[in-house]
Amino acid sequence: METDWAGTYVFRAPVVRPADVDAVRTAVREATHVRALGTRHTFNGLAESPGVLLDLTALPDDVQVREDGTVWVTAGTTYGALARELHQHGRGLHNLGSLPHISVGGAVATGTHGSGDALGVLATAVREVELVDADGELRTVRRDDADGAGLLVALGSIGVVVRLRLETQPSYGVRQDVYRDLALAAVVEDPAAVTGAGTSVSVFTRWDGRADAWVKTRWPADVPDALLGAPRDPVSRDGITDEIRGNVTEQGGVPGPWHERLPHFRDDATPSSGEEIQSEFFVDRADAGAAIAAVAALGDRIREHLVVSELRTVAADGLWLSAAHGRDSLAVHFTWRRTAAARDEALPLVEDALREFGARPHWGKAHHLGAAELERVVPRLAEARDLFQTWDPRGVFSSPGLVGLGVRSS
Repeated sequence: METDWAGTYVFRAPVVRPADVDAVRTAVREATHVRALGTRHTFNGLAESPGVLLDLTALPDDVQVREDGTVWVTAGTTYGALARELHQHGRGLHNLGSLPHISVGGAVATGTHGSGDALGVLATAVREVELVDADGELRTVRRDDADGAGLLVALGSIGVVVRLRLETQPSYGVRQDVYRDLALAAVVEDPAAVTGAGTSVSVFTRWDGRADAWVKTRWPADVPDALLGAPRDPVSRDGITDEIRGNVTEQGGVPGPWHERLPHFRDDATPSSGEEIQSEFFVDRADAGAAIAAVAALGDRIREHLVVSELRTVAADGLWLSAAHGRDSLAVHFTWRRTAAARDEALPLVEDALREFGARPHWGKAHHLGAAELERVVPRLAEARDLFQTWDPRGVFSSPGLVGLGVRSS
């Protein structure tokens, strides 16, 4: 039985594991419908196919660092593997997600992000991708192409991406400090004071009036002993909550390389709690205080279904289907218990509370938004749909799920 990362979705389509790019091309030519799988860190049926699924993690990892400061990497390679290789070459990425276990291709295709007021989603580092199109031919899409901004975050709708070229920068150090027992009301009153306290900031809460702020700052840097009245913890504690322990990166202000501090979770450990459902919604950062307050008002109604929530920011970009398209954004993330009540009772409460803020869902996480509502909150969805149709007129890479989201035509 093939499932997503947390076992929340069971794939019905048969899975093929191509050993090289030629095998990908053959599989596409022989199939009526194809979708690609990465590390499966999804919580819905986004990757499901009415035909076959190609597991790109079967492709050999191939990381090629170039003299021009870019790196080629195979799509199924994890950010953890990529980061280790880059660091050995004295290079780094501008941002990383919460966990290094996700594949580069999957993260880019879904607009997966990271955290930082001034840091764009992971796809903003992409210069170009190589993909197998509906005819099994190898094609290149460049960020600077006329339609490049519409094609990089494409949810697998135009082809099977097999390689990506990313911008890098000189390697750098980061320290991670945790400010404990921060009043959530203080975050509502001045969210920018918290999210701007470091290079990358995450606020963890169970909507009980208190929170912890994880502040990751480029080294060397001095950091304050308190943040909005919350003291800095000098000790590195290996956990986020009682249920998420034994797997987090070092805190306590101890400097380390970028790839060992920017993620919350260590690459050698199972991330998060494992038995979970995740959802996430993006609102305009200008509405951050009001949006946080709206969810906080639900605390007593959703807490029993919740492991933890995380608040983080991401800079605006021009990628058509990025959740941060056109606006600096606050991401409100939920790690739910893996129950039907969490998905069917608690999650709709959050969606209702954030609807007035034009919240956009993370494409790969649990939500109940359909095509009509997504058309309202994703400004260039219709243009993207037309573009995808042009690239794949036979619907080889389409699926009922993508049609239901308004990403592909019926």
